[in-house]
Amino acid sequence: MSKAIPVLFIVLLVSVLALQCPSAAPAPTPVPTAAPEPTVAPKTAALKVTGQVDKEMAWSEDEVKAMKTAEAQYTNKQGEMSTYTGVPINDLLALAGVKSGATALVFVADDGYTAEVALADVQKCDKCIVSFRSQGGFSTVLPDFPGNAQVKGVVEILVK
Repeated sequence: MSKAIPVLFIVLLVSVLALQCPSAAPAPTPVPTAAPEPTVAPKTAALKVTGQVDKEMAWSEDEVKAMKTAEAQYTNKQGEMSTYTGVPINDLLALAGVKSGATALVFVADDGYTAEVALADVQKCDKCIVSFRSQGGFSTVLPDFPGNAQVKGVVEILVK
């Protein structure tokens, strides 16, 4: 019994010291209970319809090119007539849902240029389109509208 007391004393001493010293082992990594939400990069919009609409819309170039197309002819300043292919502006406006009270459209180009036209005039124009440019992007083609309404590099149609 005399040997058991010192051994018991040493075991107790080691146990007390072990409880007071921080553990050398790393803390366990918590296991997540649910998978984290994936982060989705915002869609890069090549063309948007914004402003006084029921739902602002944004499309990639491929999405616009996949829509129903129409052709329009336009005569430039030099008197040269060209035929363009694109999406009817009224189709784009229908997808966004123009709010009552809207009176104008502002075409915004990628270089900051803007052109404003009367909404009612565009709504009466079945040949007004956002045309596909050969180098990519879009332009407005509005037959019988002034030259400044023909916007190269259009990226947004603002309804106001």
